[in-house]
Amino acid sequence: MSPSSDNVILGHLRALRAGQAAVRADLGEMKLRLGNVEKELGHLHSMVSEQSVRIDRLANRVERIEIRTELVSP
Repeated sequence: MSPSSDNVILGHLRALRAGQAAVRADLGEMKLRLGNVEKELGHLHSMVSEQSVRIDRLANRVERIEIRTELVSP
């Protein structure tokens, strides 16, 4: 190959390498952001579970009140 075609090929390879580095950096940022999303989703899941437990307790209390006040039969 001629020296000019070698330079053209090397130029393309350098451009590809630079593009690959940019993609790698973007991928690293996306992984970090995805990790944060997963962490927050886990936190939301635990909050929903906690709310379900509280609602169940309130339902039990209301049921006991209804029975004591004879609003419903036991």
